[in-house]
Amino acid sequence: MLHIIWYVIIGFLSGLIAKWIVHVHLGLLATILLGIVGSIIGGLIARIFSKPADGAPFHPAGLILSIIGSIIILFILQRFG
Repeated sequence: MLHIIWYVIIGFLSGLIAKWIVHVHLGLLATILLGIVGSIIGGLIARIFSKPADGAPFHPAGLILSIIGSIIILFILQRFG
């Protein structure tokens, strides 16, 4: 249960910072979802450079890679959306 709460907190923080950088106005739920999806994208980017722990489906992205993933998502949405 604590994992889910942690995902929401990191998702909100990374989504908030990313939307400040890109200058996009989003609601609370959209910001949280943006950050969570950005964290998954950041984890995939981290997986390119280092192997995750055995049995872990995802690489822990951390806040910086979550922000980078969120910025990538916002860029794609602005460009093609």
